[in-house]
Amino acid sequence: MQYLVSVIDDRTGSATADEMAAIEAFNERLRAEGHWVFAGGLASPSTATVIDNRGGEALFTDGPFLESKEHMAGFWIIDAPDLDVALQLASEGSKHCNRKVEVRPFL
Repeated sequence: MQYLVSVIDDRTGSATADEMAAIEAFNERLRAEGHWVFAGGLASPSTATVIDNRGGEALFTDGPFLESKEHMAGFWIIDAPDLDVALQLASEGSKHCNRKVEVRPFL
């Protein structure tokens, strides 16, 4: 089963060199153990565009969907046999990136 592990931060591009090295080491472990699907960092929420095309014409709005102190700064998509394994991997990811993370299964 696949899981989205969202990295939560209150700043953009704030990872230190040591944190980036720890993240890359964790990524290599995910690859080696067959859990790796995809990962990436995200630009500042101020770069977002929200699009609402539920009506007759698409409405484009600059900025994030929600204004909040914290935002999704990056993510991992992992493959794990069950939620317990996904939570353990996410716990290790949180330690390596030194940020809170949220785990959600794909439908």
